[in-house]
Amino acid sequence: MKAIMIMFDTLNRHMLSAYGGPDWIKTPNFKRLAERTAVFDNSYVGSMPCMPARRELHTGRYNFLHRSWGPLEPFDDSAIERLGEAGIYTHLITDHQHYWEDGGGTYHTRYQSFELIRGQEGDPWKAEVNSADINLSEDLHPQVRRMLLQDRTNRKYIKEQEQFPQAQTFASGLEFIERNHEESHWFLQIETFDPHEPFYSPEQFKQMYAHEYEGGLGDWPTYGPVTEAPEDVQHMRYEYAALLTMCDHYLGKVLDMMDKHGLWESTLLIVNTDHGFLLGEHDQWAKCVQPFYNEVAHTPLFIWDPRTGVQGERRQSLVQSIDIPATLLEFFQVQQPPDMQGVPLRQTVESDKPVRKAALFGIHGGHVNVTDGQYVYMRASFSEDNQPLYNYTLMPTHMRSRFHPSELQKLELAEPFSFTKNVKTLRIPAETRGNLHAFGTLLYDVTADPEQAHPLKDPEVESKMVELMTKLMRDNDAPPEQFERMGLNSPPVDR
Repeated sequence: MKAIMIMFDTLNRHMLSAYGGPDWIKTPNFKRLAERTAVFDNSYVGSMPCMPARRELHTGRYNFLHRSWGPLEPFDDSAIERLGEAGIYTHLITDHQHYWEDGGGTYHTRYQSFELIRGQEGDPWKAEVNSADINLSEDLHPQVRRMLLQDRTNRKYIKEQEQFPQAQTFASGLEFIERNHEESHWFLQIETFDPHEPFYSPEQFKQMYAHEYEGGLGDWPTYGPVTEAPEDVQHMRYEYAALLTMCDHYLGKVLDMMDKHGLWESTLLIVNTDHGFLLGEHDQWAKCVQPFYNEVAHTPLFIWDPRTGVQGERRQSLVQSIDIPATLLEFFQVQQPPDMQGVPLRQTVESDKPVRKAALFGIHGGHVNVTDGQYVYMRASFSEDNQPLYNYTLMPTHMRSRFHPSELQKLELAEPFSFTKNVKTLRIPAETRGNLHAFGTLLYDVTADPEQAHPLKDPEVESKMVELMTKLMRDNDAPPEQFERMGLNSPPVDR
């Protein structure tokens, strides 16, 4: 038995042919994939964004109620590590640069071997002391300017298609499969940062979406409200589509390899993402600074399980990222850790057996969201300053830095949570940038209103969703102040 997981970052479900995406976007291999797999119509994110989602892919439990972006914790059970301990060879190939920053430093080392491909986004890869030939506005925030400058430097070394990090990532993945297809007991994770912004792709894919454009918007939208003209928005969608078609192209190469070596008979295949992206929908760019509309939270998921033989069928059961590690462990017959809340999806693939009534999702300090598959309820903070809010961690790092000493001056030791194995964590006061709750509390019926254009005012439905949310927060041993911040009834504290 062997397994392959192909993970894309920022893969928009609503733009894929397999999910009824527009005809002008070319994703024939995703359609081909759908014909060979069970296609999940109700897959949702858990914790946002990149590394919080990856913590869930190791631990099978929510991240966002206890802490923000950060590494795996010493008390975390990594499904990948469990596989290795059980004799399953685990290998990661990725160009996702967050793995080698402070906030992601303990993830890739859980695999028995790994390959890190350089050059995506603002990866501090190529050095250029004098970059006077790169023109950037002096008004940019210094951190943003530094990242943009690094990205422009990196692009000088990424011109031909085979030089692109995604191309190198899949080339290494195909090499691993070619070399090991006759072996058994291995798990390969091919993970590309694409189609995450910036939407930089080879010319052959851009030519598929050639268009007249005289505006100044490049291929990297600014997070927040859309202030540009409609033609700017359409231009950015073309840039995303070009990169998406590149992803489709390399997905096809893996499917070809599975055909070539008859891997469908013995190999679990999972194709997934961490989240989607707003490309002008709801008059917004990107993610994280607005509520998690379905363009971000409602994700594509494809699973082929050779034990069931199910292909070309749709699944309506509500599933999440936290179910993937449980699915991998069950496939290789490795015991699931007691703290893991995800559920193996074998029977869901086989017969659409439900695994949950409702699902939580969100970002630390943002809305707490819940869906039952029909309704999506986004609850905003009930306090003007979005407090109280704390990070509970033993690994105090942000995305690209450690916590500053000023952030740690008021830390305390917290009592253990149910999943910290009797270990006390640091309780660190946290603040959020900007007003994540300016949109207020929102309720949508996503079966009748899939574009979430018409918020509901229905006290009876809201009461039902609040009940589901509160139960799931309690099941996750959410800190008491999360209930206070959200204006919910707090559970008794017995720890």
